[in-house]
Amino acid sequence: MTVSFVCRTESSLPRERLFDLARSIDAHVDSQKGAGERAVGGVVTGLIGEGQEVTWRARHFGILLTMTSRITALEFPTSFTDEQVSGPFKAFRHVHEFQSMATGTIMTDRVEFTAPFGFLGRLAENLILRRYLMRLISNRGRFLAGTGSRSGAH
Repeated sequence: MTVSFVCRTESSLPRERLFDLARSIDAHVDSQKGAGERAVGGVVTGLIGEGQEVTWRARHFGILLTMTSRITALEFPTSFTDEQVSGPFKAFRHVHEFQSMATGTIMTDRVEFTAPFGFLGRLAENLILRRYLMRLISNRGRFLAGTGSRSGAH
């Protein structure tokens, strides 16, 4: 079963700046320091682009996980999509959308995922993973929204 959720984050940053921060490997690493997340393959620094891949390694739930994602669509500065190529999920898709407003930008994250392991995976999706991923994406959004002049995306 596929689980989905949406997170929206308002930022005073211009749309183009927030868009580039959202696809910055360096900003992502900064936003996920708590999990010790790092890029270990593919694009490991700077901005990732359409068709490019990054392999992440991080500790979640006390387990060291590796996940490779590919940018499958990119339309600067309005949206991009990353999808799991290999990793812990049966499927994982994250659509990032950016809408300008008078005071900055609204960033909308649309996430769909399916856990492996059949019935046990479905239990984990609903009891643990959905809430955990929502918190992770929401915290990342707030981090990026407040980044402003930080380096990592130029």
